[in-house]
Amino acid sequence: MSGGDMAKPLLGHRSMEGDPSITPAAGRTIGVLGSGDFARSLAIRLVCSGFKVVVGSRNPKRKAGLFPSAAEVTFQAEAVKKTDVIFVAIFREHYSTLCDLADVLAGKILVDVSNNTEINHNKESNAEYLASLFPACTVVKGFNVVSAWTLQSGARDGNKQVLICSNNQEAKRTVAEIAQVMGFTPVDMGCMSSACEIENIPLRLLPAWKIPIFLALGLFLCFFTYNLVRQVIHPYIREQKNKFYKIPVEVVNTTLPCVAYVMLSLVYLPGVLAACSQLYYGTKYRRFPDWLDQWLQHRKQIGLLSFFCAALHAVYSLCLPMRRSHRYQLIETAVKQAAEKKMNIWVEEEVWRMEIYISVGIIALGLLSLLAITSLPSIANSLNWREFSFIQSTLGFIALVISTLHTLTYGWSRAFDENQYKFYLPPTYTLTLLVPCTVILAKVVFNLPCIQQRLLRIRRGWEKGRYVKFVLPSAMGEYSSGETSSNV
Repeated sequence: MSGGDMAKPLLGHRSMEGDPSITPAAGRTIGVLGSGDFARSLAIRLVCSGFKVVVGSRNPKRKAGLFPSAAEVTFQAEAVKKTDVIFVAIFREHYSTLCDLADVLAGKILVDVSNNTEINHNKESNAEYLASLFPACTVVKGFNVVSAWTLQSGARDGNKQVLICSNNQEAKRTVAEIAQVMGFTPVDMGCMSSACEIENIPLRLLPAWKIPIFLALGLFLCFFTYNLVRQVIHPYIREQKNKFYKIPVEVVNTTLPCVAYVMLSLVYLPGVLAACSQLYYGTKYRRFPDWLDQWLQHRKQIGLLSFFCAALHAVYSLCLPMRRSHRYQLIETAVKQAAEKKMNIWVEEEVWRMEIYISVGIIALGLLSLLAITSLPSIANSLNWREFSFIQSTLGFIALVISTLHTLTYGWSRAFDENQYKFYLPPTYTLTLLVPCTVILAKVVFNLPCIQQRLLRIRRGWEKGRYVKFVLPSAMGEYSSGETSSNV
């Protein structure tokens, strides 16, 4: 089993791929009850995998044309009689229509593939409800996290995992065998009590992205409001100038790099906090607080959102000269220069500042692109751990340093100009420097030999105050126990 994200069990249970108890199942007959989109896709995938498929429908003549010619479409009772493994691809509210087949279904393995319309819609899972209707059958929950499109196009176009749970180990092995032949990775989720959680998985919308997205939106709103006050409200109140036209492009473009810069620093800040915790307690075995643990787990999403904002900032910056307002300002500046008979307005310092600012920004965006690309499972799987760590940690920190240089060259000496403080508010870029500079300073401190060696020892298993017992021979020929610190 590969080590990529796609091969990791979604709920932390073990994969059944490579289990010696799972034997090839191609060629056996599989039943499918239902004639909807999922049932049709399931039948296509089963046929392509070498299974004989019997589809049970209430209207076989009308539905036969929707299924592959290799699949037999007949009445439900006939389909049930021809196989021992049956996929129940009908809605929960229609389970009761199968009660007439209870005698024929006795002893069969029923694979429930259904999902709910909302999370925890019913007190009991669909699979548990099906098992209560047919106590003589063995019910297995599975295939509900796989889409109809993935079934038709193949496992390579979707998540390879098939989560399986049941109270019967033999039934789970049989279904896992079928899933493996179909090209999926069966994952044993335990007993039937896990069915409710499995059914909730397809209903969750980007569960790992909610906190990072809300964080990014919160930062965007804060910086946007701050920039709006400085760039639009201040000149309107103090100078009676209408600059509301800046809101769609200039204010947004000033806000995006602030969000990207702070988000990038928030990727590496939890690592600093974790190192501080390990140094303070002198062990790596003490559990981090829940908020820090969650923060560490969301670093990938935070980093990708940082790259997204940086990319938008680059696009917005390229579009700045295209605005009509910019053209008017150029003409107005040229007219003023002609009226004042200024022939040379070249400012060497400003030229160098902008050249360095743009060059460093391009390098920072390039490094962020590299970090984003290597975070993709398909790319990460081609790297060993040292390569992946070097790119994400070392190059990521370099990207943060270069982004800091990008910000500093943008501010230059203007941070000390009192005219830049609108309503006594400091320029936005000075605020964004707080968190990144803290991270950079902490990284520098951690690289000091005295601290680096101690942190390295802790991460290799050394613990402060840990004692080991040993035995000393006494003068009487007996043995007495003593203690010594492990760090001696």
